[in-house]
Amino acid sequence: MRTEDAIIRPLLRIRDVAARGALYGLAAVPLLGVASLFFGDHDDRRTFLAVVGLFAAFTAVVGILLGLFFWWTCGGDIRRCRDWHTVTGQAGPIAVAAPVLLRVGMLALVLFPGAFGLHFLVDGAEHGSWLYGD
Repeated sequence: MRTEDAIIRPLLRIRDVAARGALYGLAAVPLLGVASLFFGDHDDRRTFLAVVGLFAAFTAVVGILLGLFFWWTCGGDIRRCRDWHTVTGQAGPIAVAAPVLLRVGMLALVLFPGAFGLHFLVDGAEHGSWLYGD
């Protein structure tokens, strides 16, 4: 439903944005596991998973904190990405960035333990197994 100012209603809610980000994170963990299989060497695979885990931890902290701060500063006037054309003023893009940052932060918050779990799974694999690598 669109209003006279062309903003899609209902407005976004923090709970829904965070839940969708967590769902994206759950979908990203198996993809990370498949991507790690492209690293044939055991040490390279472990390093890849550790680096992704650390990057996800950093992204989770920054994304969630900035997203919640931007959400607070917008005072409830949060826009979807497809409402970009309705943004006016210098502070308008923050209304679009808030849910994006929060969603990416939640994705990374779920990906972080998944990456380290995969790291420890690969680390504990038996030598010669497909999970161990070369």
